Amino acid sequence: MTSQIIATHSVGATVQTVLDRLFAKIRSEEYSLNTRLPSERALASEMGVARNTVREALDVLEDCNVIKRRPGSGSFVTYRSEDAPQQGDSSVAMETSPLDHLVVRGILEPEMVRLAVINMNPREVWELEQLMSKIEGVHTDVAAFVKCEEEIYRKIAEGTRNSLLASCYNLAIEASRVSLRITLLRRHLTPKRILEYQQRYNALFNAIASRDVERAVEFIKLHLLEEQKLFFRDN
Repeated sequence: MTSQIIATHSVGATVQTVLDRLFAKIRSEEYSLNTRLPSERALASEMGVARNTVREALDVLEDCNVIKRRPGSGSFVTYRSEDAPQQGDSSVAMETSPLDHLVVRGILEPEMVRLAVINMNPREVWELEQLMSKIEGVHTDVAAFVKCEEEIYRKIAEGTRNSLLASCYNLAIEASRVSLRITLLRRHLTPKRILEYQQRYNALFNAIASRDVERAVEFIKLHLLEEQKLFFRDN
């Protein structure tokens, strides 16, 4: 699988615990690529939960492309550990809470956008425009939308001409990508919400393309504020 892990619906606390434990075993390669997972009955017994709880956790993992169910054969790991970050970065990413992630974004993104407006060359602006067109073509696929978001933010980070800032932001992206707890927060990405985000990103691109530093920075601050509101509303 890619290292993208997206769940499109919320789960209960017990299911989340099972998810965390199973995913930790998969990431550590206790259950490596193509390994058949224990049966639902065995997992339920091992974790002291009901079989339907395990089944719901497996449903989410399959939605996230972490495992693949084969009728009559069982559930097999499709997560490729080599796609994961190096151990040091992985440790930081896995320990980052959703709130910590928002705080870091609030620190990095305004300055990142400011530098990108100043430093992006015409070719990079054109490439960013192509990514904006790509994300506008996504309407319901949450995983595809988040992947497009990553590409947009990476392109903006590259445009800063500050490799350290870009590296820091890549780690922030990794934190949002590898943590099931964080990606489960993406459940608010309904088709309506996706459309709203597309409109925001289009406004951001227009500000970058017109070299309007003040408007671009103000936009990203407002966008972050809206994401913070969603986070606190859901928590």
